[in-house]
Amino acid sequence: MAESRFKVDMHVHSRFSTRPSQWILQKIGCPESFTEPSALYAVAKSRGMDLVTITDHNTVRGALEIAHLPGTFISEEITTYFPEDRCKLHVLAYDITEAQHEDIQRHRENVFDLVPYLREQGIVHVLAHPLFAVNDRLTPAHFEQALLLFDVFEENGTRDARQNQVLRDILTRLTPLDMERLANTYGLEPHGERPWEKGIMGGSDDHSSLNIARMHTVFPGAPTVNNVLESIRRHTTRPGGTAATPRTMAHNLYGIAYQFYRSRMGDIGHAASEHICLRFAKGALEPGGSKDENRTLMDRFLSLLGRGKSTLHRQYGPSDSVQHMLLKEAGNIIVKDPELMKIARGQETDVLKLEREWSRFVAMAANSVLSQFADRTLNSLLGANLFDVFHSIGSAGSLYALLVPYFVGYDLFSSERKFSQTCLSRFRRKRENREARGLKIAHFTDTFDEINGVARTIRQQLKMVARHGKDMTVITCGAKADVPGSVSFAPVGRFTIPEYPEIALAYPPFLEMLTHCFEQEYDCILAATPGPVGLAALAISRILKLPFHGTYHTAFPEYVGAFTEDATLEDGCWRYMSWFYDQMQVIYAPSESTKFELADKGIDPEKIVTYPRGVDTVRFHPDKRNGFYHKYSIQSRTKLLYVGRVSVEKGLDVLTEAFVKAAKMRDALQLVVVGDGPYLKEMQRRLKGLPATFTGVLKGESLAQAYASADLFVFPSATDTFGNVVLEAQASGLPVIVTDKGGPCENVLPNETGLIFPAGDADALVRAMVHLLDTPERIEYMGKRARKHVENRTFDATFLRTWEIFGSHVAA
Repeated sequence: MAESRFKVDMHVHSRFSTRPSQWILQKIGCPESFTEPSALYAVAKSRGMDLVTITDHNTVRGALEIAHLPGTFISEEITTYFPEDRCKLHVLAYDITEAQHEDIQRHRENVFDLVPYLREQGIVHVLAHPLFAVNDRLTPAHFEQALLLFDVFEENGTRDARQNQVLRDILTRLTPLDMERLANTYGLEPHGERPWEKGIMGGSDDHSSLNIARMHTVFPGAPTVNNVLESIRRHTTRPGGTAATPRTMAHNLYGIAYQFYRSRMGDIGHAASEHICLRFAKGALEPGGSKDENRTLMDRFLSLLGRGKSTLHRQYGPSDSVQHMLLKEAGNIIVKDPELMKIARGQETDVLKLEREWSRFVAMAANSVLSQFADRTLNSLLGANLFDVFHSIGSAGSLYALLVPYFVGYDLFSSERKFSQTCLSRFRRKRENREARGLKIAHFTDTFDEINGVARTIRQQLKMVARHGKDMTVITCGAKADVPGSVSFAPVGRFTIPEYPEIALAYPPFLEMLTHCFEQEYDCILAATPGPVGLAALAISRILKLPFHGTYHTAFPEYVGAFTEDATLEDGCWRYMSWFYDQMQVIYAPSESTKFELADKGIDPEKIVTYPRGVDTVRFHPDKRNGFYHKYSIQSRTKLLYVGRVSVEKGLDVLTEAFVKAAKMRDALQLVVVGDGPYLKEMQRRLKGLPATFTGVLKGESLAQAYASADLFVFPSATDTFGNVVLEAQASGLPVIVTDKGGPCENVLPNETGLIFPAGDADALVRAMVHLLDTPERIEYMGKRARKHVENRTFDATFLRTWEIFGSHVAA
């Protein structure tokens, strides 16, 4: 049987119905849409619609304006309410008269009055976007009452595909028992002889003229008004077209703003109208629109991004305001991109492609300018130029205004997904929920392919995730995504301190990260680091309304203090760290000492949870002992091993001082340093002529053999929150010497598996080294105890326990 297509729900004079959208429209001074009804009709027909009606909010004016055209009929979208709390519903009424419209206005204040009137009049009616909270008052109870009141429901083209799918899941699987339960719960008689059988149709709820017929209704038979109405009654209609994404909503908001200002701007001359940015905006936001080339949006729209001198960066002058920078960057981006130039020339009319390309363009422009302003802000911070800092931040706020339509879209769609799943769960049909598919975590980190404990821990976790069938994705920026389960985004810029190249930051592409997380539907955002990627994680968790948790790995402020010897900068870092971690619902600390340290810095101790850490007891094993050090021409000496970053913050200046003294006292002691770092050359210089060997970085079996072939392990760091290498050394059968500060000492049994000395005390370290050197039998005893101590702390066991901890706190 042939099918026909029917376009409904095109708004001409109405406001957006969502509160966030109203806010934006009011901010930009754009209270209503302004597209002519005849233009809407023309676009709908050009997109293959056989019948067209306009269902505007509480008016038939737009429908009457096209009533003389073929294939049209008069309809409206009625705003009605649940009387007890004024929860709004939108009801579509088709093929009505002007007299019926007047009657509808008198009945619409109470849905329990409106629906009986529509039934009495034989008016075909449909509940529009039933899972969308029009005024934020919709509850599952309201939706369940709607199932009793209405017979046909709309899948909406401005709503999320997941929301439409949930609606379909509920409607197509209703049972007589479901309807009986609802009728008893709410004291309402369900409508119809078989009230569990519902009809579904499609509409677009278009306000910007960009998405006319994006979703529509398909019905069997001839394209006549009587046929489509009968098809709705008989439940033989089906939705056609494509659902929306948050990018769709953003594109619509940009389109409304553009079209509104274009209709109100005065003549500014031919040259301005020919600006590449204006031509691109016209092609992307008003395809097939006005031919008046002497009106502009650019200056007025840019004025929304920040008004007055307060948005200018003093150092760079008016020419470097955000508005002008955006215009410059936008123009450069467009002319260098063939696809964007095609839009600027008016050669692209596919709305879905325009939506994608506009999103890509906004992301590129924002990324470029954000990178420049981040550089300025960080340079100003390092230079203690607070005036410039405030002006840079104020200007960046203008960029936020540019991106608000995307933030609104993702925020709203995330809320709707959660509400839809709540409604679905009431029918005991949970679709892809956490109980069914398991916990799904996005683990954000600024470090992934560097040589440090954080990166090693995260990579090991990914191996455990794959081994045990868990679902965790590591999200990073500017690194190699060379491990399954990792996603690395290309950075939009980098920041390094010339004096300290070890401190490097990659600026992430925020919109791309946000889109990824929305599409993947994670249950929790877990941040490993407080850098730009960690900040992106925080913002994404807020927008998508996801739990924000974090693991505390590194005492970064103490590192900064050690690098710069600047107490003020270290204190500033602590203030930032305290703020960042205080945004989290749960903070996972690797040790009790770290927990106490965070609490001392003002973080709520109730948020802090310690979690277990493991070691690869197969890879690191005493059986790996061999003649590994023969290649380094090390004689038969007692080998004192250090593994890790060769830097001052690891306490290697203390180790250097202690070894110089110990070597003079005992000539049988050999120091072996495995690793690399900024202190390496200085350490080599100070230990020149002494029995000290520097192997560089070792990995894999070479590292395991280096551990097992040594005799003692020393780790003088006072800044480590855990110290993986301390567990690796003990698993390899080595006694360990650690400081009394930080997490490593919690992984040692004092005088059983190692010795603990006061942090920063070189003489105490000397005494510990000499004591063990003089008691080889104790080295042997402690080595055996060290191995036994960690044998049950395997990666697998501790990972599974950690995953349980994650899950319990996400569920809470």
